[in-house]
Amino acid sequence: MAVLIGNIVLPDFPLLLAPMEDVSDPPFRYVCKQYGADLMYSEFISSEGLIRDAIKSKQKLDFFEYERPFGIQLFGGDEEAMGLSARMIDATTHYQEVLHFDSPVKKVVCKGAGAAVLKDIDAMVRLTRAVKQSTRLPVTVKTRLGWDDQSRNIEEVAERLQDEGISALTIHGRTRAQLYKGEADWRLIGRVKNNPRIHIPIFGNGDIDSPEKALEYKNRYGVDGIMIGRAAIGYPWIFNEIKYFLKTGMHLESPPIEQRVEAIRQHLYRSVEWKGTVLGILEMRRHYSNYLRGYPNIKEFRNQLVHKNALEEIEMVLEELVKRYSGAEAEEFDGLIRRNEGGLILTIDN
Repeated sequence: MAVLIGNIVLPDFPLLLAPMEDVSDPPFRYVCKQYGADLMYSEFISSEGLIRDAIKSKQKLDFFEYERPFGIQLFGGDEEAMGLSARMIDATTHYQEVLHFDSPVKKVVCKGAGAAVLKDIDAMVRLTRAVKQSTRLPVTVKTRLGWDDQSRNIEEVAERLQDEGISALTIHGRTRAQLYKGEADWRLIGRVKNNPRIHIPIFGNGDIDSPEKALEYKNRYGVDGIMIGRAAIGYPWIFNEIKYFLKTGMHLESPPIEQRVEAIRQHLYRSVEWKGTVLGILEMRRHYSNYLRGYPNIKEFRNQLVHKNALEEIEMVLEELVKRYSGAEAEEFDGLIRRNEGGLILTIDN
């Protein structure tokens, strides 16, 4: 059965790419879309930055037609700024928006935005209302279980935000105090989903890093879909692997070195096209280790990739990588490299 977010139609049990600052840019999103992400989000966009006409904030609004459906992740702690920025997006684009409340990042929380509003549910409701009243587009929220273990208030939050008219809710199974430490607790996510008062789609987020875990949590907690973040960095194949496993109960083969290198190329050249040659090559360096994770004796190639400053030089290293790890030699390492573990939406960061 299809999942609806306002007028956006998603497939049964959709897989969402989590918004990640300094990661979820258009080049990274392109690769994830190619390998099965159903709904993707922008990086964090500051409401204050947007109304001040900050170039960086405005650039994060850019997306491509092939990315639809797409989510805009907005954050801020001021009702007027949030409402005004939502109106700007509504008036100047054809977005469908997701209101996103979920950033444990210190620079966001210190501004009273993101996960900081978990300390004040009334403030969260007011911010949500300000955005909801300022746009014709579907608004969703992404949040955490609470600020800390003493304030796991997600059940009250879910009911109150639904009463404000949001179209869906994504819940990360940690508190803000946990950051990304410890194991995500999905029990409260399941309680929200199974609350008879809740009728909007509920998406779960946190620690989904394998097809088996995706199926287990789908069956155990009954969520409408899952959001994947860190597990997709350098491994965009996780989306199609989960879909295949849910459909057949079997695993797709781990991507061979040729496919990994092709994904690196796609990511690299789109990064250069998007950011320029120097910055595109520089920012791509953070991704090589993830794409090549699991291959033995890969350090020499990784070191070469992060020190090359010309596309031609990087291409030579990539070609050598394929020669080294393709064919019969790669079969020895197959067990090592297998992983063990239309519209647009505005999301507010809480």
